[in-house]
Amino acid sequence: MDKAKILVIEDDSRMAELISRGLEEAGYDVVTKNDGREGLSTAFHTRFDLIVTDIILPGINGLDICKKLKQNDESYPVIMLTALGTTDDKVDGFDAGADDYMVKPFEIRELSARVRVLLKHSKNGKTLSESMKIGDLEMNLQTKIVKRGDREINLTPKEFNLLAYMMQNTGRVLSKQEIAEKVWDIKFDSGTNFIDVYISYLRKKIDKDFEKKLIITKPGMGFILKEQNENPE
Repeated sequence: MDKAKILVIEDDSRMAELISRGLEEAGYDVVTKNDGREGLSTAFHTRFDLIVTDIILPGINGLDICKKLKQNDESYPVIMLTALGTTDDKVDGFDAGADDYMVKPFEIRELSARVRVLLKHSKNGKTLSESMKIGDLEMNLQTKIVKRGDREINLTPKEFNLLAYMMQNTGRVLSKQEIAEKVWDIKFDSGTNFIDVYISYLRKKIDKDFEKKLIITKPGMGFILKEQNENPE
């Protein structure tokens, strides 16, 4: 089996060395770049299986790298690394299209685990059914098009993944812990409002301008996507 190819974009030479060595020991083929523009150019010219990038970089920052990569190919898996760990920082990272987010300092073993999960999801992504529908809300997993009625709705990659999971589990109450683990592959931190922020983003886009609301909050339990005339489990 061919080794998965990973591009690491990190300007701290010591950190880049630690990450590279750790991922190579985990069985991956690793290329490192310490400049944002050079890293982005490398990613465009060679299709890697996954990219690990810092946010603060010379040349071009990690947020812009991620945005440009996702504009060209939404399926490009990206893990963002940063010393910035507030909820707003994490939201900025995910809004840029990051598939996962790790705050420095971190354990190399955890990074390897996150890489393994993302690569698995990337390989299995095509096994999902192509389209889903609830009421007048439709999602096509291949074209990444979401519509409610005749209106096309633009979602960030993270909003898309959250809505996809909710549509795959229509009519069932989803706890914040389950959403964190199944959508983002992270342990839920009860000290943040991260999940609420993304639910709010989705509501503004798929519910706000429509008479029938699809996303319902179950206080103390979680959230449920359902038509108004349906009964939750």
